[in-house]
Amino acid sequence: MFRRLIILSVFVFSVIAVAAQVSNVNIVFIGNSITRGAGLPNAAEEAAPAKAVAWLQQQLKGKVAFSNQGVNGATTVDFLPSTNRLFNKVTDAANQYKDDPTAQLVFSMVLGTNDSAIEGPNGAPVSPAQYEKNVKAIIDSLLKMYPQSIIILHHPIWYSPNTQNRSRYLAEGLARLQTYFPVLDKMPAAYPSKVFVGYTKGFIYFSKHPELFQQEKGGQGIFHLHPNPEGAAVLGTEWGKAIRKVLKIKGIN
Repeated sequence: MFRRLIILSVFVFSVIAVAAQVSNVNIVFIGNSITRGAGLPNAAEEAAPAKAVAWLQQQLKGKVAFSNQGVNGATTVDFLPSTNRLFNKVTDAANQYKDDPTAQLVFSMVLGTNDSAIEGPNGAPVSPAQYEKNVKAIIDSLLKMYPQSIIILHHPIWYSPNTQNRSRYLAEGLARLQTYFPVLDKMPAAYPSKVFVGYTKGFIYFSKHPELFQQEKGGQGIFHLHPNPEGAAVLGTEWGKAIRKVLKIKGIN
């Protein structure tokens, strides 16, 4: 009995020691042009992922590294592992971090804006049922390849109902975009402690703050789709706060 207690104690202390070593965070951001920082004067420093990491770095004791895998015009279809169109770039980024025992690997994903379009982006319009299948396919592959990782799903933000550039979004797309939110909200139940919902208030918040968008000219007049530097800073900070909450749950401070 005494020997068992010693073995158990050694095991517990070993687990605690290993957990204590995980103090850093590596984040791969998956998204579209909003994640990429399209239209920003200095996207490398002004895009939402950079702002999220800057905020996180001020809050966390460890180091935060990141890779921005946002791609202009990208949909969930583009990131499907089966097509390997963009998924391989995500894994290339993650592979730089996967062997780091001191860091938690995080995938921060925001997709859906281009899926919701009436026409233009690859696969659009994507139905809620297909969107769910696509998101699950991406999650399943990431967790299989990186079982120690966690995935955080943020809701896409609002765009104006007259949005039309090379693609058509309009009111129909905006309505479809909102049907994706329940899909994202139910994902964590299927992946306990591995998948989390992050920032969810961006749709309503940004709909009330047109001053946070770039003024873009399209087929239906001036539209709002991409955040300006101030908007990207707001969005990035909110992503950072959502990621911070999840990291606290994982015991990373």
